[in-house]
Amino acid sequence: MGKSHLKRLNAPKSWPISRKRNMWITRPSSGPHKLEESMPLNTILKELLKYPKITKEVKNILNKKEILVDKIPRKDIGFPVGIYDVIEIPKTKEYFLFLINKKGKCFLKKIDEKDAESKPLKIIGKTVLKKNKMQLNFYNGNNLITDKKDYKVGDTLLISLKDKKILKYLKMDKGSLVYLTGGKHVGCYGVVGGLSSSDDKKKDMIELNIDDKKIKTLRKFAFVVDKK
Repeated sequence: MGKSHLKRLNAPKSWPISRKRNMWITRPSSGPHKLEESMPLNTILKELLKYPKITKEVKNILNKKEILVDKIPRKDIGFPVGIYDVIEIPKTKEYFLFLINKKGKCFLKKIDEKDAESKPLKIIGKTVLKKNKMQLNFYNGNNLITDKKDYKVGDTLLISLKDKKILKYLKMDKGSLVYLTGGKHVGCYGVVGGLSSSDDKKKDMIELNIDDKKIKTLRKFAFVVDKK
């Protein structure tokens, strides 16, 4: 039981769940997302959407391929859904975006079909390949091979979920709109006022304007979601 479940009392504080209703809750399967920045599909369907009541019903729904994550049917009840993942329910024509709110809690934001066609992917690494190719490594474990070398770590690419084509290049720059995935101001949106670098990447800072207030936070928390 310990491998597929964890105690509710030990679940991440970011999960908006009842801690005392039952002893156990589904443990996320191995994946690219951090535990506190994701939730397993079983928990999302039962605790957030409140559609099925028991795990057996969830398994039945997933086996029928009625739940898509980023346009891919998922059958694993422990599949980890993370920040900016798109959950689609074709049967009811509902679409949701997985985010973290200002209280540091995971939640689903309802979106329309058009917004569910694409997804922003933050670049966290680059790898030089043969034949002058560049592999971009994204925050969610995905990667993309491209000829262009202008993209930098920290930038975001808006990707079509259907054909994986790049729709928009969102550069981490002064004036860009960013969403904060961690830190004191988690869940907030802000406009970049300035960037500062350090030899220690963990200390790279970013200055933001949030509701007419200037704040500083670590650049690693900033996720570019729109241009200037």
